[in-house]
Amino acid sequence: MTGGGLLVAGTTSDAGKSVVTAGICRWLVRRGVRVAPFKAQNMSLNSFVTREGAEIGRAQAMQAQACRVEPTALMNPVLLKPGGERSSQVVLMGRPVGEMSARGYHGGRQQRLLGTVLDCLEQLRDTHDAVICEGAGSPAEINLRRTDIVNMGIARGAGLPVLIVGDIDRGGVFASFFGTVALLSREDQDLVAGFLVNKFRGDVSLLEPGLGMLHGLTGRRTYGVLPFRHGLGIDEEDGLRVSLRGAVRESAVAAPAGEDVLRVAVCAVPLMSNFTDVDALAAEPGVVVRFVDRPEELADADLVVVPGTRGTVRALRWLRERGLAEELLRRAAAGRPVLGVCGGFQLLGEHIEDEVESRAGHVDGLGVLPVRVRFAREKTLTRPAGRALGEPVEGYEIHHGVADVLGGEAFISDDRGHRLDGCRVGQTWGTHWHGSLESDGFRRAFLREVAAAAGRRFVPAPDTSFAALREEQLDRLGDLIEQHADTDALWRLIESGAPRGLPFIPPGAPA
Repeated sequence: MTGGGLLVAGTTSDAGKSVVTAGICRWLVRRGVRVAPFKAQNMSLNSFVTREGAEIGRAQAMQAQACRVEPTALMNPVLLKPGGERSSQVVLMGRPVGEMSARGYHGGRQQRLLGTVLDCLEQLRDTHDAVICEGAGSPAEINLRRTDIVNMGIARGAGLPVLIVGDIDRGGVFASFFGTVALLSREDQDLVAGFLVNKFRGDVSLLEPGLGMLHGLTGRRTYGVLPFRHGLGIDEEDGLRVSLRGAVRESAVAAPAGEDVLRVAVCAVPLMSNFTDVDALAAEPGVVVRFVDRPEELADADLVVVPGTRGTVRALRWLRERGLAEELLRRAAAGRPVLGVCGGFQLLGEHIEDEVESRAGHVDGLGVLPVRVRFAREKTLTRPAGRALGEPVEGYEIHHGVADVLGGEAFISDDRGHRLDGCRVGQTWGTHWHGSLESDGFRRAFLREVAAAAGRRFVPAPDTSFAALREEQLDRLGDLIEQHADTDALWRLIESGAPRGLPFIPPGAPA
């Protein structure tokens, strides 16, 4: 018997679809329901590698964790990784299949993938009691409806009821709810069951008259009003949870275990990928993480991180144009800590040969690390494990660049001390491994080295568990759904589909 399903759509991007989907998943699994997440098509530079070596969006990996299941390529069959203003790398079933312009993708390729994504969804529904699907952007993007495979296209193809999430903190949520429904065709509107208000501040009783009027206007009920909560935006996909020259948004900095705090500056390079790598640093009591784009903002940093990017050569040019490259060179020469991750590691090397990503050919790197990088057409997608600074460490690799390390100390080694990845010269480190800082023992050892080099009396807290903190966040999301949504009505939707006889709201989609 095929399991139930639900599509969580949104009035806009960043309305809260990812976290609401994760919250519903965690609520269901705590009820004993076998549940899986699904997103037909994801556009994100934050990705993850599954156990079988498939690349999917980090949001779906986080949602799989909410379901307490291993993430697989079935959960995100299409991933688009922007490489510029008008083109993206297309990752199909976890493997890159080429670069494509937005016009080329929406002009025909996307619609041909509908059968693939519906097949993946059917496989998940055959093996689970429920599949909670996440939409993308808004389902009322009328210019893209003909080729849509992620919003109403997948809902229609699989007969899924649709719950529309609106971020009331932005304002205009009633107009957004009504307008979203009114711009859908009659057939699409038949599947829109109702609404969920996200990020509400204040007295819900003041909102209730509006919800009643919305029901009268649309014939559709509101399934819950979720209150605003800090610190719930985990593993987002469409936008940085940061503002430049600002701290990681919504992160609470706990008091340090030692006498000093540790200041971390992250260079906000173009096409930044997997900026979630620094979440584990921000979770440490007394560590303050900021994203910066000016050289003077590196002056008081105890550690500078050059993160991953989908455009290594472009990021290198950006660092030089802004004067950040010169400051990084001064830091390295003075023995002040710098960490490069993936693309950030590559550009710290001597030179780059790139006929794949930028097609720029030979490009001189910053020359801080004795590393030469050649871009291969085949993408490395692995989940390695090793040891660093005397501690076990795990991570995942997503890169075309192949590093030839010509010297320096090994950063990550196997149990016999043989180099597995990366390089260290003085207080400059580089690694291809994303997620390594989530290994608690290694993170604490690394921060102790940084503190010593920076002359800070900072002491890592002995009991910070990043995995436990992630579980606490997911449980908080589940609590939000359980406490502030009509869970009985939600389960009826998942199990039985959209109510019959929902009224049509004119004008509907244009012909």
